Amino acid sequence: MEDTPLIPRRGARFLAASLCLFGLFGCLAAAQSPEVLLRVQGDVKTPLALSAEDFAAMPRHTAVQQSNGKDVTYEGVLLYDILKKAGAPFGQALMGKGMASYILAAGSDGYQVVFAIPEIDPEFVGAAVLVADKRDGGPLNANQKPLQLIAPQDKRHARSVHSLITIDVVMLRK
Repeated sequence: MEDTPLIPRRGARFLAASLCLFGLFGCLAAAQSPEVLLRVQGDVKTPLALSAEDFAAMPRHTAVQQSNGKDVTYEGVLLYDILKKAGAPFGQALMGKGMASYILAAGSDGYQVVFAIPEIDPEFVGAAVLVADKRDGGPLNANQKPLQLIAPQDKRHARSVHSLITIDVVMLRK
């Protein structure tokens, strides 16, 4: 290796060692930080990056949905509770211009569905849309992980997003 005016040979070794240590600390920090399962973003007061631990600490609910003629019981957190934690507008804050707002839920494969915010607000429709992490008391199926959006009130299950990774709140009129 030739010496260059910018980094002498001794400086190059120091730089290489520093970069190695920086990379090691970066890897250790990444290994200690929990994996984000779900991001809640958009027009919310507090965007969220929920890990499995965060998700497990929230109030738990169940929902039953038919799959291939069989009842399947899902367990997880109500979409309402997640959005409330993020500071999405509900109740009186939803009145007027807030009524023109929606939730865009997306899976890792790019599949997206829409819910109007009043659909899940208990002061309006109050549909129990569930963000599930368990199926029939065990883990979700491999194609459903890490989370599955369940809309048990829907007659067709086209809004049940598997591999859910993001929820965007969109206010059309501010």
